Amino acid sequence: MKAYTETGGQMQTIRVELFGTDPRVLKTIEEARTLSVAKASVLITGENGVGKRSLGEYIHTNSNRAQYPFEVVDCSLSAQEVENRILGFRDAETGRFNKGILEAGNKGTVMFANIDCLEEEFQKRLHKIINELEDYDIDVRLMASTTKNLSKLVGAGRFYRGLYQMFSNNVLNLPALRERHQDLSQLAKHFMSELSEKSSSENEIDNVVMDKILSHYWANNIHELKQVISSSIQNNSSLLDESIYDYNENKGSVYRGEDDSDGIKLMSLKDAEKLLIKKALVHTSENRTQAAKILGVSIRTLRNKINEYRVEGATYFVNLR
Repeated sequence: MKAYTETGGQMQTIRVELFGTDPRVLKTIEEARTLSVAKASVLITGENGVGKRSLGEYIHTNSNRAQYPFEVVDCSLSAQEVENRILGFRDAETGRFNKGILEAGNKGTVMFANIDCLEEEFQKRLHKIINELEDYDIDVRLMASTTKNLSKLVGAGRFYRGLYQMFSNNVLNLPALRERHQDLSQLAKHFMSELSEKSSSENEIDNVVMDKILSHYWANNIHELKQVISSSIQNNSSLLDESIYDYNENKGSVYRGEDDSDGIKLMSLKDAEKLLIKKALVHTSENRTQAAKILGVSIRTLRNKINEYRVEGATYFVNLR
């Protein structure tokens, strides 16, 4: 399964497993193709695992910078690690200076993944540095990705407006996989075929299994789908087995029970509570006061719940600022 688009007179292959064939996805890919010929900065939005980094690499690969580096830094790492990765650092033992991605990516593309996670003070510093790159003969095309609504974070005073404006003119969005049942079905079959071939095993997805796949929430989207199918093949497990869908903090989440003939998605009350709180925080760009109002609880109750989920090690809440 491959989709094609023409760029510079050449047919470029887009791997469907990284994107999809939903009209909204195809529109985003077309917009990305158009942007690939320019130097303009790009912001790619969407949930975890939808292919934001892959889309950024697609833009780079189809640009006139393709022969130069494509450098990526995950801004959700520790503040010092992110700063070192961007600006460079001197090795304490050898004294050797390691270039940062802005210098190493000269003439190529630099992508700030999860840019919303940058420390607020460093956001301002980075904005200033980017504006001065020409003074150091550094020419890079800038891209960023986020799972958050940066505009709301700017309004809440949690993201530097100047840095946001560098990327806000060209925004590409990749919709969640659970909103694209046709893509979900096609990608599941594709991964099953691809991974089965690699393992020299024979597997297929029947209607019962597909119903199971379509009913799952897929909080980590395409990445999670591939991991679940890969796990089932490696462990010789059925995709009807609930344990196969255990993934990070989403253990035992969405499933369709035997008596669930109306297709309602079921989960434990605790998991449902956690998911609802997470959705409220995402919807309000992590404004806890607004989230508490939506949930109809006190800010103290919400704070206690967040601390509870942090102690349990739930990834989203551990990283919540």
